[in-house]
Amino acid sequence: MIREDLRNVAIIAHVDHGKTTLVNEMLAQGGVFRENQQVQDRVMDSGDLERERGITILAKNTSAHYKGVKINIIDTPGHADFSGEVERVLKMVNGAIILVDAAEGPLPQTRFVMQKALSLGLKTIIVINKVDRPDARIEEVVEEMQLLMMDLDATDEQLESPIVYCCGRQGTASLTPDKQEENLNPLFDTILETIPPMDMDVDGKGQLLVSCIDYNEFVGRIGIGRIERGVIRANEPVSICNFNEPKVRTNCRIVNLYQIEGLERVSVPEAKAGDIVVFSGIDGLNIGDTVCEPSAVEPVEFVRIEDPTVEMTFSVNDSPFAGKEGKFVTTRQLRDRLYKELLRDVSLRVNDTESADSFRVCGRGEMHLSILIETMRREGYEFQVSTPKVLYKDIDGVRHEPIERFVADVPEDMTGPVFSAMGNRKGNLVQMTAIGTRMRLEFTVPSRGLFGYKSEFLTDTKGQGIMNTIFYSYEPYKGDMQRRNTGSLVAFETGEAVAYGLFNAQGRGNLFITPGTPVYQGMVVGYTNLSDDINVNVCKTKHLTNTRSSSSDDALTLIPVSKMSLEECLEFIADDELLEVTPKSLRIRKRILDSELRAKARFKEKNK
Repeated sequence: MIREDLRNVAIIAHVDHGKTTLVNEMLAQGGVFRENQQVQDRVMDSGDLERERGITILAKNTSAHYKGVKINIIDTPGHADFSGEVERVLKMVNGAIILVDAAEGPLPQTRFVMQKALSLGLKTIIVINKVDRPDARIEEVVEEMQLLMMDLDATDEQLESPIVYCCGRQGTASLTPDKQEENLNPLFDTILETIPPMDMDVDGKGQLLVSCIDYNEFVGRIGIGRIERGVIRANEPVSICNFNEPKVRTNCRIVNLYQIEGLERVSVPEAKAGDIVVFSGIDGLNIGDTVCEPSAVEPVEFVRIEDPTVEMTFSVNDSPFAGKEGKFVTTRQLRDRLYKELLRDVSLRVNDTESADSFRVCGRGEMHLSILIETMRREGYEFQVSTPKVLYKDIDGVRHEPIERFVADVPEDMTGPVFSAMGNRKGNLVQMTAIGTRMRLEFTVPSRGLFGYKSEFLTDTKGQGIMNTIFYSYEPYKGDMQRRNTGSLVAFETGEAVAYGLFNAQGRGNLFITPGTPVYQGMVVGYTNLSDDINVNVCKTKHLTNTRSSSSDDALTLIPVSKMSLEECLEFIADDELLEVTPKSLRIRKRILDSELRAKARFKEKNK
């Protein structure tokens, strides 16, 4: 059966190229909102973290109607650390809109998602977005996209993908770069003409591939996927199988079945091949499972998700301030929460360690793991994490490490510091391109060389540089590399920081804390430009005599402190340090809190 009434499309692009904003306008013009309805910007970014950071973290499903055709739209993340979301949702669609900024052009994630779409044989539409930018270079970007498709071995049919020129914020589109139409009709028409209606076996035995998992406290796991064959009905028995596992589960039943209409999930008694559905009622459901009729158990092959490249250790907080600020602090609560995250995040790996209080968590990058950490602390969890480390591989007896493709867009007169930094991090220059008054530099650099580099990059380019990275390949180990060239200022005793102690300590380096901050022995309170750590007593008070009084402290001038975000803390911590994470605080501490024991351990390490 040809499903003329349905199109399934994913919108894929590099981060901040305007996917979610364009989806907003597609929904508005697709009849999802009332004429007088007040709609917030980026309505698809429903999570607090997504709205705060201006990025999409989880793929979202929605739909719009145009000329009697239902268009299922999947808004995908653009950041490389969440590319696992993109890989799995492409199994639900038969077409992809590849969005690219009219000024920035194709960037690392554009290459990654385009490669995935082309390899799956999806019909593609190239959308040049933000054509109203004053620095737009439309013709050059079109040429860059065509060269990229050729580089990715696109077929002749894919090379002839139609090009639409859009301004997502204004909700306009055109088939020519000169003048925009009044609406997005040219884009909708191109979708109907380019993305073919699916030829589905509606009369066959029911078969549904689970591509996403949601979770609800009341109904448990919620599966999201496309029906590959036949009809799926609510309250009928089904079997669960998986392409990579021989085990088959029987006597299962779909309790609730929904289809997506706009931003709502509408309950339906049944759905047929080609439809994207949401269902609940099956415990233990996993991404990649196939829901089948019991009389035809045939698993659908699922896309292979790329392996993680970064690992961290999550452990129970054992600092002197443990349990004071968090709601969930025990080993069992931490373990349950981490393994629960595996139900939603197919790119994450969690393993137990030799210690009952620690867990090894592997992800796609620092941001991937930092989003998990931030989400958990907002839920009330208290724990501590180690410094991020890359995952090595042994290939033919040779140690290999992950390599990133690093792209820097900087002013012409600021390329020197970037070249110098990449040289120190064992990066290799791949390409250098002039774009107006700016330069685009492409390097391949070890993943561990980029830890902590973002803040240095922004300082070197005076805030005018833009950097992007994506996993490139595994290559032989590049040699030792210094992670940090600064030392830590470590609190010498437990107490409350006072102005007098901080005034004496600030001459040694830069501080992180202000007067009145509780500290404990072994807590990192700042950093010094020296390579070794320095113990400081920030709790030291001025002794009172007959000629001095405590009021004289008012004359002390303290330098403004450096307040670090979660990502900056993860970039900063050294191998012998931990980050204590609570709902209210972020504290960097030494693994060994006692200064004498720490000195003995360091001496033993040097004399091994």
